Amino acid sequence: MLETILLIISVIIIALVLLQSNKASDAGQIITGGNEALFSNMKERGLELVITRLTFAMGIIFFVISLVLFLQ
Repeated sequence: MLETILLIISVIIIALVLLQSNKASDAGQIITGGNEALFSNMKERGLELVITRLTFAMGIIFFVISLVLFLQ
């Protein structure tokens, strides 16, 4: 039962990560010298904030279920 839930949560996490905006390119600009993205104060709003928080919550649930399955 828990294995099935873990599989479903894994698929949801993958989908949520793919839905997030492309933050990796912003991080790449920091390394290459485009540091205007480093100091800009951009906050997530609306749907982007919901997706970020949902990804974080699903990650915690994934970790807890994995821990429970390991300790059984």
